[in-house]
Amino acid sequence: MADNAPPAAKPEETTPATSAEATAPTAEATAESASTQPEGKTPSKNELKRLAKQAEKDKKAAEKAAKQAELKATQAAADVDFAAQNYGVLPLNQSQERTGRERVQIANLTEADIGKTVLFRARVQTSRPQSKMAFLHLRQRLDSIQALVLPEAELVSKQMAKWAGAIVDESIVLVEGVCQTPVEPIKSTTVSNIEILVRKIHVIATVDGRLPFSFDDASRPEELYEKEDAQFNKVLLDTRLNNRVFDLRTPTNQAIFTIQAAVTRLFREYLESQGFTDIHSPKLQGAATESGASVFKVSYFKGEAFLAQSPQLAKQMAIAADFERVYEIGPVFRAENSFTHRHMTEFTGLDLEMVIEEHYHEVVDVLDSMLLNIFRGLQTQYAKEIETVSKQFPCEPFKFLDKTLRLGWKEGLAILKEGGVDLPEFEDLSTENEKLLGKLVREKYGTDYYILDKFPSA
Repeated sequence: MADNAPPAAKPEETTPATSAEATAPTAEATAESASTQPEGKTPSKNELKRLAKQAEKDKKAAEKAAKQAELKATQAAADVDFAAQNYGVLPLNQSQERTGRERVQIANLTEADIGKTVLFRARVQTSRPQSKMAFLHLRQRLDSIQALVLPEAELVSKQMAKWAGAIVDESIVLVEGVCQTPVEPIKSTTVSNIEILVRKIHVIATVDGRLPFSFDDASRPEELYEKEDAQFNKVLLDTRLNNRVFDLRTPTNQAIFTIQAAVTRLFREYLESQGFTDIHSPKLQGAATESGASVFKVSYFKGEAFLAQSPQLAKQMAIAADFERVYEIGPVFRAENSFTHRHMTEFTGLDLEMVIEEHYHEVVDVLDSMLLNIFRGLQTQYAKEIETVSKQFPCEPFKFLDKTLRLGWKEGLAILKEGGVDLPEFEDLSTENEKLLGKLVREKYGTDYYILDKFPSA
């Protein structure tokens, strides 16, 4: 009966052979193949050769398959980005933590920092992939440095180098790296004797869209555009003003604003050392306070007001109130419809007023000393900024004497006469004659700054 039948034999479980096992017949298999010959018949020499060739072929195929499997495993391991945490885009800073790590300024790096790890924030002026590495031109205001992203085991992956080489220009990045000496001085950056070997780099903010013009075009010296074979794109003034934020990033504009701030600081420091008091006069006034200049009329609730033409009235009031010496740094508005360099509708005025004890030369002396203090301060403290501006707008260095040259009115007329301009004794100087007199004085006395005293009374 079926119920008494022995159970069917369970098929043996087998483990799938590896690719090498599946394709590489063993010696036993070859012998077995040979044993398939009819009993009593010895394989021919040709048959033995065929079997040997087949075995050799199968062996080589197995070796090839094994090598391919090993290569795939190696590639799979290489595709694992071990430096993934060392680069990328940072999340929006919401002030959730403060590490307190020191961040350096590029301008302060010296050869003493070689071998040190530094952390700093900068803009990417340019990023350039090259072979398996990437070069970055990083900028902080006036200063710049080269950074190198080079694959290195357990530190920088090839994926990291590729990503860094594609960072969009003008992106803001946070960089951590080691200061090292470049193979040769770097000419394209302000820091030429140090480069950064990047260990970590993260984008803080990137650029959305296309830049309005090239940073290099905006920073290029004017004289290069005047050459006959010039192939550069000149950034026009309207384009600069329409993209003012981007234009202000250029080293030249950064330097101009730094110098402007320095002038007001040096002006203030000197006057305060001479007993002057800083005042702040109103800029909305009920009437024009100075004759000879047009004023801007503005709506003031139910009435009208005028933008201040100068702080002159306020200064005189302060002197009458026994302040003795006062100064002000503030905006001035003049509705003068003119296109000359000497007339502006709005500017920052540097004004002072003081009591005269005996002679107006007391005021001249204070003005002279104040200007010399500014000139010397700019020359000694802001040489780098002046040089930066001069690179884009070349000009001769400003000259002044330790003791200011003072010329009387008649002496000035005599110099003009020597230069071919003969003026009546009581005729005022035109703009052209003022420029000519300055040129002649520079040639004769070696100074751009001088005082022309004792003008004829009106």
